[in-house]
Amino acid sequence: MLPKVTLTLSCALLLGACAQVPVGLQHEAGLEPVVERAPTPATIEDAPLAARYSASTASASSATSATASAPVNAQPQETKAPPPPPDLWVRVRAGFQIPDVDNGRVRMWEKWYSERPEYFEFMIELASRYLYHVVQEVERRNMPTEIALLPMIESAYNPYAYSRSHASGMWQFIRSTGKSYGLKQTFWFDGRRDAIAATNAALDYLQDLHKMFGSWDLALAAYNLGENGLNRSIARNRARKQPVTYDNLRMPRETRNYFPKLQAVKNIIADPARFGLTLEDIPNKPYFDVVTTDRHIDVKVAAQLAEISIEEFRILNPGHNKPVIRADGSETILLPVASVETFKKNLAAHEAPLVTWQIYKFKRKDQLAKVAAKHGVSAAYLKEINGIPARRHVSPGQTILVPLRDGAEPYLPELPAPRFIRVRYYPQPRKKPEQPDTRTSAPSQSATLVAQESTQKPHPLAAGDTPPLEDGFVLARQPRD
Repeated sequence: MLPKVTLTLSCALLLGACAQVPVGLQHEAGLEPVVERAPTPATIEDAPLAARYSASTASASSATSATASAPVNAQPQETKAPPPPPDLWVRVRAGFQIPDVDNGRVRMWEKWYSERPEYFEFMIELASRYLYHVVQEVERRNMPTEIALLPMIESAYNPYAYSRSHASGMWQFIRSTGKSYGLKQTFWFDGRRDAIAATNAALDYLQDLHKMFGSWDLALAAYNLGENGLNRSIARNRARKQPVTYDNLRMPRETRNYFPKLQAVKNIIADPARFGLTLEDIPNKPYFDVVTTDRHIDVKVAAQLAEISIEEFRILNPGHNKPVIRADGSETILLPVASVETFKKNLAAHEAPLVTWQIYKFKRKDQLAKVAAKHGVSAAYLKEINGIPARRHVSPGQTILVPLRDGAEPYLPELPAPRFIRVRYYPQPRKKPEQPDTRTSAPSQSATLVAQESTQKPHPLAAGDTPPLEDGFVLARQPRD
């Protein structure tokens, strides 16, 4: 048995030695070299996507290792995201998702807008203050950016827009819907006109309508008509076995034109040159910032501390509908980004009174002329300040604002919202660069009121050249079907 073991051991040692001999010496020894062959991989194209990615990655890694003299721990380079576009319109166009429609109504509204370049320019100017914030919120909710254009149809982006049905703000909320979506409405403040609060409520409402009706065109029809009205129209068509589409549903003329108007504006934003219009760039960055105040303050004083015009302050803070802002510790005001630190610095150094107004409850034997004279103003001025029409009397028990007497502590209690608030304030266009800017001097106090008809020179939102606002906060000439 010993010779067999020895022979076996010798063969094993010989084979082991051959494995360590260089190829050239193996040939001299009369031995064929042993070559290890890699197994043939499966065809990458026939594998699933994840497997194809893994296989191709492994293959690339093997090739790299084979050619490297030493193993290298290569770190994958992070791909930097492209910088955001400087123009907000690029971002808006990139987010369009609602399917396009093309019909006679769309072309009619394209013509309507393109024939009014001054109005369209002013609407874009108003939108430039709020559009960045609205686009941010729309994108955060994964909604189509066409929704950010909706206030152009509702109000021309005028936060003071007020309709015959008492809808208010750039999103045109009626009081009951505003309350349903948490919009605060008091004597001092109307959340329907606040850019941040109303935008959040409008997007909540639109998302609910989209879930309810399943498409954006029907959701938008319901936003204009009301969900109950649209549900009745849908039930009618289903009972008659007719299609439930925007074009087939029975709806008022205003609602029938609602989505085509939005499509027309979308087409113009997408390619303004095709319609002979110029679209001013809007910077893709915030226009305003939020400041919280815990002190009552006059609108005029707040504008002065921020070193901006009263006009600019009112455009950014339309929810504060009195000449004084009543603070309860959580009131917010919006200021241009560049003015926030200026406001804070000036407020900290301000020693004069911040408030010059107080509440007065009209008594039975009171006469407005005497109350006004007692406070050093005219009766017409008090009516203007309080939004009381010139021919209407002040009723006993009615609450009005009167100037604060020297040294008196302002009395500004929380009060419920009045039944209706007439709003006839038209924001003024910014001055052109080549024109002298006279806004540094504050306008008269009477110019801060929103109750009476504007007596200034008409501009794109004044009667006679008005946009097709929904339910018209002023009467507008609209094309007929």
